[in-house]
Amino acid sequence: MSSAKWILIAIMILGVVAFTLFKGGQKEMMGLEQKKVFQSQLGAMGWYPNDNALLDVLVDSCIENADQDPIDKIKALILPHAGYRYSGVVAGHGAKAIKGKKYSRVVILGLSHQIYLPNKASVMDMTHLQTPLGEVPLDIAFIKRLRKSSLFTYMPKVHDSEHSVQIEIPFLQKTIKDLKIVPIVFGSLDQQTTKKMAEVILELIDEETLVVVSSDFVHYGDRFDYVPFSVDIEQNIEQLDMQAYSFIEKKDSDGFMGMCQETGATICGKAPVAVLLAMLSKEMGVHLLSYDTSGSLTGDWQNSVSYMSIAFTGDWNVEKNMKEEKKVNNSTLSAADKKNLLKLARKTVEYYLVNQIVPTPEVLGVAVSEGMGMVMGAFVTLHKNGQLRGCIGEIVPIRALYKAVIEQAVNAAVNDHRFSPVGIDDVPSLDFEISALTPPYQIDSYQDFEIGKHGVILEKAGRSAVFLPQVAPEQGWDVAMTLTQLALKAGLSQNAWKTGASFYVFEAIVFSE
Repeated sequence: MSSAKWILIAIMILGVVAFTLFKGGQKEMMGLEQKKVFQSQLGAMGWYPNDNALLDVLVDSCIENADQDPIDKIKALILPHAGYRYSGVVAGHGAKAIKGKKYSRVVILGLSHQIYLPNKASVMDMTHLQTPLGEVPLDIAFIKRLRKSSLFTYMPKVHDSEHSVQIEIPFLQKTIKDLKIVPIVFGSLDQQTTKKMAEVILELIDEETLVVVSSDFVHYGDRFDYVPFSVDIEQNIEQLDMQAYSFIEKKDSDGFMGMCQETGATICGKAPVAVLLAMLSKEMGVHLLSYDTSGSLTGDWQNSVSYMSIAFTGDWNVEKNMKEEKKVNNSTLSAADKKNLLKLARKTVEYYLVNQIVPTPEVLGVAVSEGMGMVMGAFVTLHKNGQLRGCIGEIVPIRALYKAVIEQAVNAAVNDHRFSPVGIDDVPSLDFEISALTPPYQIDSYQDFEIGKHGVILEKAGRSAVFLPQVAPEQGWDVAMTLTQLALKAGLSQNAWKTGASFYVFEAIVFSE
């Protein structure tokens, strides 16, 4: 072979090698371009030391000094999110309880303190999050599946200076090997959205998933616009915190949210706490690991924030949990309960029309039984001479049934804009009907809706409407006619229910005079 040919072959080989190296380098460059690191600024903002060595020593100290033994089968934690100088010791108890355990991922549920985010959650669109202790990878595959739900989105500004999720990460870095995280920041949630979000997350986790909820508890003082008492402050704060914990211990998401609404308790992470509680099976154990307040740490009770570290143990039992979520609430009301609730509704309307004040059961002389205190949704319906005279209620259970009946009895009498307000002379001729409702849950298809058994909610394009279970049988409608009328009630076209709509069903215990 001539030297010219050898030279040509050598040039071709070098060209192939050069092209291969170029493509390999290009892939490496593309990989670097695809890597997106979120740099946490909490150290610079003073939440914890910005220096690697100082933060390392501080977190180790909080963990090692915690009087806490490891606990088996921890599936979830509630941890505080104040600056480490305040809540670090309490957080250390939760971190020590999981130290050395293996988890496939940690899903961190925080809240948005600064950006309004109603009925949504923002999930960070990054590949890594960096603290002074190093980089932590995000579970990208999990996040992509999570974002298939319209409830989970990405709003960059939510994460920029939000500490609730980020502040938990150094503790996790020091306790979990091969840490991988899913950082979620929640806005304010209603009860229906809380349950939807819990269901979405439950469908994605496995038994090796740890869920960490970031929340402080009662914020007391003028600084937080919450001064429900001015004496025995320390004791009253603890009593309020333990009232909240009693609902957490019962894994009662609705009761917990109802307590926060009723007392005004300033529990900043109530939304993610409620999501977690809606995810838990009844069999899971609950352990209060540590409790403290900034008031006891600083001696300043004019303004105080409470901290808890709580562990949840057992099995996620995801498939079982989903069935439990969709199971009908079998709690029943006794004949005496029903009689007293109807008496309560009638007396409430009479009292309100005369005094223009919503009464309490004590004022009306009606005793509240345990059954009447169950947390349930309720509608109150008024009929006069067999014709509808008013009907208003609340579907999502947020408070005791008797309280819902009192308020909705007044609303049905004077606030149903389809009718003129009821007068005191009308009351003797009114018939009262109460529908006590089980919690609504989403069904896969309208074909799962059963006439006469289910009440139904239709949602589409930001519009919604509801029918109680008794509506379709009273009107003689079949499924198609019921959903057609429901779509029209929601302000949609008559066939809107056939595609792209979401359906939720519930059941009712209906009783009347």
